[in-house]
Amino acid sequence: MASLKLVSYNVHRAIGRDRRTMPQRILEVLREIGGDVIALQEVEASDSGVDMLAWLAAEMGFHAVAGTTLIRHDGHFGNGLLSRCPISNTQLCDLTWRGREPRGAIAADIVCNGSGLRVVATHLGLRPAERRAQVHQLLQLFSWRPEDRAVLLGDLNEWFLWGRPLRRLHRYFKRTRALPTFPATLPVLALDRVWAHPHSMLARVHVHKTARARIASDHLPIVATLDL
Repeated sequence: MASLKLVSYNVHRAIGRDRRTMPQRILEVLREIGGDVIALQEVEASDSGVDMLAWLAAEMGFHAVAGTTLIRHDGHFGNGLLSRCPISNTQLCDLTWRGREPRGAIAADIVCNGSGLRVVATHLGLRPAERRAQVHQLLQLFSWRPEDRAVLLGDLNEWFLWGRPLRRLHRYFKRTRALPTFPATLPVLALDRVWAHPHSMLARVHVHKTARARIASDHLPIVATLDL
């Protein structure tokens, strides 16, 4: 049976626990994991420096989709999606809510090992009402046909595992394990999550806890293996 490894990783602009900005460490963590599809949050590009998403894609030989949420005078910032597999279609969804920090999602149709998969990568807001509205928008990006395959992954910023945003997601995705990923030094909060539809193709979910991952960002990566 063909398998696919997915990763969600809030890279915190490549600022590590030691407050040093080192994109190379993020690359090394991703190479440790060996993922096929990677959702990144807080990816930065500076007009005077490195476009981190483009640099990672070039180093890894992956396809890349940028989901910029914030444009500044000196560069831009937001989500990113990397895929070893071809991407046939992409859609950017604006999830910004009532003047809060800009948020968004990337929806991509990916073809892996002859199987189609809809992947939605996101980073939700900090307020509960904001997340409720954003989850409602996210669910519009999925087909409700039982034969379709889909994955939602990212930093949901949801502290409460029984919160209303997660209950809404469970109308489409069955419950999956909530594993703590933040803070990286001693994780206690399950902010980073992966869901799959149908749930039966989700073979394993774990947090990548190597010494390098604990220092490279303030979040640990979450990794899911799908059986296609």
